[in-house]
Amino acid sequence: MDKMIYVAMTGARAAMQAQSVVSHNVANVSTTGFRALQHTLQSAPIRGDGFQSRINTIGRADSWDSSTGALVNTNRELDVAIQGEGWLTVQMENGDEAYTRGGNLRVNTAGMLETATGQLVLGNGGPISLPEYQKIDIGKDGMISIVPKGQKPDTIAQIDRLKLVNPPAAELISAGNGMFRKREGDALPDPNVLINSGQLEESNVNPAQALVEMIELSRHYEAQIRAMHTAEENDQAASRLMRVSG
Repeated sequence: MDKMIYVAMTGARAAMQAQSVVSHNVANVSTTGFRALQHTLQSAPIRGDGFQSRINTIGRADSWDSSTGALVNTNRELDVAIQGEGWLTVQMENGDEAYTRGGNLRVNTAGMLETATGQLVLGNGGPISLPEYQKIDIGKDGMISIVPKGQKPDTIAQIDRLKLVNPPAAELISAGNGMFRKREGDALPDPNVLINSGQLEESNVNPAQALVEMIELSRHYEAQIRAMHTAEENDQAASRLMRVSG
């Protein structure tokens, strides 16, 4: 009975972990540039006294869906969407680099370019600082040009270029808030990564598919709980038989 209960317990735990990943994806259906996380399982032998036959099931949420979300027009100067593969580079709170597809940018009160969630956007020269301007343009190659405040419309000043990167997907892991980071080191700028200004990329989460997964995982969890109840009933029945036979 011990083996049956243990198998059911690890299955129920894995279902709960998978459910949390799917719930996280559903919560980010409307998050710009969000990449859906995927739940995978791996086996890990249980070490210690007794037989070495028990295997623990460990859930992992470090894989993700790399498909591109739909692009929507916003006609907003600071909205950008990556064309095809690639990432915007931002600075995390601890100073490390992270990568995002969320291109709904803004200028904070200090004149720094940042994401909608407050991460500083990096250019090839570090965090991008913008002087006061009356018009701004972000080119396909990520070059940021402005018409300084009080200047004539034909007075163009180039500020910096967005650091656009395209590291291999296998080298990226989730850093939370829809961002990713490299397992080791920082990515180098990739001149082949281009953007569309005035557009945003939607989340690539499929709401209908995610809801179906939630229902399937809920039923899987219930099946594991029923198996544990069955194991308990069998154990009680075996105990009664032993008492009778004694």
